[in-house]
Amino acid sequence: MTPALCIVLHDVAPATWSACERVCRYVQSLAPAHAPLPMTLLAVPQYHGCSPSPLFERWLDVAAARGDELVLHGYTHRDDGAPRGWLDHARRRWYTAGEGEFAALSQREATQRLRAGMSWFAQHGWPLHGFVAPAWLLSEGSWNALDELGFAYTCTLGGLVALPSRERLRSQSIVYSCRSAWRRAVSLGWNAAVARHERDQPLLRLELHPCDAEHPRVLSSWLGLLEEALRKRRALTLAQAAAECFGAHDGTALLGANAR
Repeated sequence: MTPALCIVLHDVAPATWSACERVCRYVQSLAPAHAPLPMTLLAVPQYHGCSPSPLFERWLDVAAARGDELVLHGYTHRDDGAPRGWLDHARRRWYTAGEGEFAALSQREATQRLRAGMSWFAQHGWPLHGFVAPAWLLSEGSWNALDELGFAYTCTLGGLVALPSRERLRSQSIVYSCRSAWRRAVSLGWNAAVARHERDQPLLRLELHPCDAEHPRVLSSWLGLLEEALRKRRALTLAQAAAECFGAHDGTALLGANAR
């Protein structure tokens, strides 16, 4: 594939809507005239148990019609299982702040949540190609559920993965952690290094969160990296990148626009 860039916005939900809009405005401020940059919006049906919002869902309708891709991103985005051992506790409670929903699910549990999310997409007629787990954490049961349900791709922190073959394109995510001042400071240096390391890779993934426009240094960092990437790369959605990279999948959605 020719050099590409995926701009991915996580945790898209009614509770984060205004912050998501702000991030989107900053992204589109770098778009060519009359040509919006395609984004991949990772949408959560019941983020932290919140109720659906018709106004928010209409906003997603507009985004999809504009050319953005909507991707299923968990169901509640909340890890409600019990960690097993100190390492699992550190990964699921400290690293992800208790949001690694699919980190330890059985195949049956994962299938139930995925089907519920697919139903939400179908109710609104949104095409569905891929699934990205909160914090990119997937149990083996969750991997098996994705294979069984026919998703075209998923992502890990370090790559884009075709399903069910699990062929992988290495692409280390540029992602910021804004939960504390020290995390933000570390993110700035780390992501500058990742961007340099990934400059010759076919796919660069800029993974944003709703809070990433709230801190001036973080905002300046990712806007600078995005502006530089756009000089050399085409902006694609994750589904477009997966179709170009893996080839064997024809880009057909698991759920089509007429799913409603």
